[in-house]
Amino acid sequence: MSYSELAQMELMNAINSIKSESELIEFRNMLAKYFAGKAQKAIDALWDNGAINNDTIEEWGKEHMRTPYKYEANRS
Repeated sequence: MSYSELAQMELMNAINSIKSESELIEFRNMLAKYFAGKAQKAIDALWDNGAINNDTIEEWGKEHMRTPYKYEANRS
């Protein structure tokens, strides 16, 4: 069994124990904190090895990364 399959089973077991909205919110927050921590560690590693710096962050703040959509005149 793969780690992915084991993780899915663990998550399903955890989800089955949720009995209220407050527990669901707590579970969501726990997952969000976990993945935010992983993202922060990855960002810290990029910072530490010089891949990003203050200038990079400033440039990201100026970017407009909207998805271009095609206008279809004959849409129904």
